[in-house]
Amino acid sequence: MTNTDDDRRPKYQRIADSLREAIQSGEYGPGDRLPGENELMAAHGVARMTARQALSVLKDEGVAESRKGAGVFVRSFRPLRRRGIQRLAQEQWGSGRSIWSADIENRTLVVDQVTVSEEAAPENVGQVLDLAEGETVCVRSRRFVLDGKAVLLATSYLPTSVVAGSAITQEDTGPGGTYARLAELGYKPVHFREEIRSRMPTRAEADQLSISAGTPVILICRTAFADEGRPVEINEMTLDAASYILEYDFDA
Repeated sequence: MTNTDDDRRPKYQRIADSLREAIQSGEYGPGDRLPGENELMAAHGVARMTARQALSVLKDEGVAESRKGAGVFVRSFRPLRRRGIQRLAQEQWGSGRSIWSADIENRTLVVDQVTVSEEAAPENVGQVLDLAEGETVCVRSRRFVLDGKAVLLATSYLPTSVVAGSAITQEDTGPGGTYARLAELGYKPVHFREEIRSRMPTRAEADQLSISAGTPVILICRTAFADEGRPVEINEMTLDAASYILEYDFDA
């Protein structure tokens, strides 16, 4: 329904809103090509910059995506429902399953750009992990690609004194991943804390996630604790906000 405020919207916003409504009504479905700049200029009597801004709004919202040399298309990627509580249950990683199996159903997940190194602990990491001065950490950085779309960047920090010589220091940590290996080392995670924030991406993050600079990212910092409240891992994650639904399901 149109109201008097609509007339005060910039032209590019009105065009973007009409395109969004057409997508929501099914006129344009997932994977369909949207009208290009020339078509929008002719249909709405606007300058090229205005048409470009309208398409940029939809790309920044994650509704549409550019394909080089082909145009702008309705995004066909199905958002990932991240089940924040179920995915960290011991029955997941304790039975050799990836914590991602709670989220991805039968979709294809690839982990690439994996690097593992031993480094001096950043000050904030050392404080949270309660490390003595000079102690190092095992740093595990990786990118997660779902159905061919990069959706998450993650960097984990674990005390070298805990994980040295274990599979955690290798690219492939084995069935159940890092948490299953920590349990074998006597540091089974029994409690998790996640802190969530949101901001615009850095240029490097936008490049790695293949998102426009106007698409926000979700930042999740998870700390895993073993018995007696000992912190054993910090995992700093950067998520493409348009690719995720964060779900938290728990009893009253």
